[in-house]
Amino acid sequence: MKPEHGFSEVMSLSSGLGVIRGAALTFCGDPFLIGAAAAMRYESDALVVMEAGKIKAFGAYADIKKTLPANTKITTYADALILPGFIDLHVHYPQTQIIGAYGKQLIDWLNRYTFVAEQQFADIDHAREVSQFFLDECLRVGTTTAMVYGTVHSHATDVFFEAAAERNMRMIAGKVMMDRNAPAALCDTAQSGYDDSKALIEKWHGQRRLGYAITPRFAPTSSPAQLEAAGALWREFPDVHMQTHIAENTDEVAWVSQLFPNHQGYLDVYDHYGLVNKRAVFGHGIHLTHAEWQCLHEAGAGVAHCPTSNEFLGSGLFRFDNAKNKSRPVRVGLGTDIGAGTCLSPLRTMGEAYKIGELCGNSLCAADAYFLATRGAAEALHLDDKIGSIGVGMEADLVVLNLKSTPLVEFRMKFCNSIEEVLAVQMTMADDRATRAVYVAGKLAYGN
Repeated sequence: MKPEHGFSEVMSLSSGLGVIRGAALTFCGDPFLIGAAAAMRYESDALVVMEAGKIKAFGAYADIKKTLPANTKITTYADALILPGFIDLHVHYPQTQIIGAYGKQLIDWLNRYTFVAEQQFADIDHAREVSQFFLDECLRVGTTTAMVYGTVHSHATDVFFEAAAERNMRMIAGKVMMDRNAPAALCDTAQSGYDDSKALIEKWHGQRRLGYAITPRFAPTSSPAQLEAAGALWREFPDVHMQTHIAENTDEVAWVSQLFPNHQGYLDVYDHYGLVNKRAVFGHGIHLTHAEWQCLHEAGAGVAHCPTSNEFLGSGLFRFDNAKNKSRPVRVGLGTDIGAGTCLSPLRTMGEAYKIGELCGNSLCAADAYFLATRGAAEALHLDDKIGSIGVGMEADLVVLNLKSTPLVEFRMKFCNSIEEVLAVQMTMADDRATRAVYVAGKLAYGN
């Protein structure tokens, strides 16, 4: 697992390149479909060369070193693993302050905790403070991209984008659209939700590394008029994203049936209003029907699996055999879904996804889990040409994991005989303490 030693390569950075050395792993395909061995590219001693925010070269040290200028500085990471930056496919930044709120399932939890906390974001200074904290925490756990829910307040998304732009992070976010079945202080209207979202799109989408997501919270909190407005907005700006929730809880599914009795199920509500398409990501999807999975496959839409949230709220168990059925696979990535989710760590989220797979009889190998947190999530966003992999021309977002982050992990690593075992140990035993360094667009953003 270690690169070679016995050399000195700390020299002046005359070339303008950023170069790091260590063991590295990326994915060239979906292990659910082609198997782990075919999907993984592992280099036990690699060089990653970064320039102008992108990866200029990647490969075995022996091959890449001879192509570099003589005075190139190389930062070496021993006992470490270089990975693509993690991608969090579903997270509510305003709920950072209510992680671990005790004792309720979805609808009660929203009313008792979420809606109370989100009203505080009427204060722009509060929104700015939480945005800054949330993004710093993302970097601390190795997350370089996230698909993020704001609140109904337009300024809460505005200041989030400001904070993301300061860090040059590739972030996707949206103002929540919600015009019913919520406190009056958190309700917009069909028209104001459209107007505010459009203004944010025009200001932020495509600026630096930022993307906008049209964000109806979920069908029960948007009237038919608001869902129609959301669909119209997406037709007007077809290159933006769309995010919402679906089939998280059985009571929620029944509520949608009551509110929309003329539709053929939960997904059909969104489909009717033009919200099922590429660059749509649906949170949870625990209780989807086979027909709904087929529809998602045909549309090229994505699903965010949020294991710690699903466990914490008792929502149910995500079925990978449905989601990744080889006859009609759906694009799937991992989401932390804080604050119902219990941590921002992608490693801990992978570990919980593994446990859910075991409970469902769908064993999730380590390659599957890391794929979901990197390239799989990028595919769900239709950004896999930019992020989620280590390769020439990709954006240089990387995380370096310390493979000996605690005494117990270090001891356990002595008995690992393959990269697959190493990955499994890290995702079941490690946490944010394993983040040694994070690179954002080729620049060191966390660690050393």
